[in-house]
Amino acid sequence: MNIQKNKYVKYGLILLLSVALILFTMEIKLIKNPESTPITAMTFAGLGVLWLFSMIGIFISDMMQKSSVKFIRNFPILGWVSITSLLLCLLSDFFVQAIQAVDFLSITTPILTFAGISVANRLVDLRNTSWKVAIVAVFVFTGTYAGSALLAQIGLHLSGN
Repeated sequence: MNIQKNKYVKYGLILLLSVALILFTMEIKLIKNPESTPITAMTFAGLGVLWLFSMIGIFISDMMQKSSVKFIRNFPILGWVSITSLLLCLLSDFFVQAIQAVDFLSITTPILTFAGISVANRLVDLRNTSWKVAIVAVFVFTGTYAGSALLAQIGLHLSGN
């Protein structure tokens, strides 16, 4: 039981670091662009709500590990956090208002940072893959870029600009 408690404390502190990074990013954005989303008491409430939803999702994921259904056991933590967020935001408008006070781009910055660190830790695995993956990646990136540019061009053409 003590190991389980330590695990939740560790996750809670990591999420607290993430929330602090979001707040830091919002502050830097405010310095650069004073017209961006201001930091208010509701911003702190929104960060607290995001932290709480994440902790509830982690707890539910741990509880579902005891399930005999393989799909439920393998369901990702992000899925549980999303379901928790969706249900609680449907139940109370306060959660929606609190989360709206947090700047969206400030949320994505720490997430992308953590994703980059996660990928960097797996570069050894990437070296073990075949060189053919690099060719596929180049075509995927090129196709995604060209497809996005084509859709944007069609959208501009249809809007009359």
